[in-house]
Amino acid sequence: MLGAGKMGEALLAGLLKAGHDSDALCFAERYPARAAQVSERLGLRQLSVAQAAGTAEVLVIAVKPQDVEALLAELAPALRPGTLVVSLCAGLPIGLFEAKLPAGTPVVRVMPNTPMVVAEAMSAISPGRFASEEQLAEVERLLSAVGLVLRVPEAQQDAVAALSGTGPAYFFYMVEAMIEAGVLVGLPRSIASELVVQTALGAARMLRETGEHPVALREAVTSPGGTTAAAVRELDRHGARAALSAAIEAARDRAAELGRLAHSM
Repeated sequence: MLGAGKMGEALLAGLLKAGHDSDALCFAERYPARAAQVSERLGLRQLSVAQAAGTAEVLVIAVKPQDVEALLAELAPALRPGTLVVSLCAGLPIGLFEAKLPAGTPVVRVMPNTPMVVAEAMSAISPGRFASEEQLAEVERLLSAVGLVLRVPEAQQDAVAALSGTGPAYFFYMVEAMIEAGVLVGLPRSIASELVVQTALGAARMLRETGEHPVALREAVTSPGGTTAAAVRELDRHGARAALSAAIEAARDRAAELGRLAHSM
């Protein structure tokens, strides 16, 4: 793991919980204090980037996009031929890694999301030109330790970033707004928070476990002339659906813009 921030540590922790041998995992981290925390919590070896590049079969890059160019410059001279490189870097295209690393390096691009920290991530993966089916399957196995995994063409990665990559923020925003509304209508904040968080969890499980369309589930709690009908009417009147659609389009466009900027590095 190159970069042991929240996402990097979450994946390492998930792999350990899934039964991977700690001797088969290691990490590189540029900030000493952060490295010490991860070593203490997970009990894993810390290596330099060059050491990891010379020994690992799979290298997962989990640094901030602005730090990638310097990392690749350090990584490229030491990388063993055939080492699989997995990018968790939002917005950065596979072509950037293939151009900066030795010719023929297999690369897989991943768009995860922050629920990885509780092993409930939604990750979308796309193979580069040199990644084999076996290597793609290996990435699926690794990421399955921390959530669900889908394969998508790289051309869809910007849309994935806008929907599931950024998606947790939309839910947190809505939960925040609902809690504030609960306080407004007279509930103590602690009770409003408990009511909303459990409702969100239960609603998500209903969607997953029943397999029913969200429209059907919404209609099941919408009695004629009732409270839900009044609430949904207000959401529609204020353009909530259109606002959410516009937000996702804006996130997709920004992801595409970041990808273009990365290509110009």
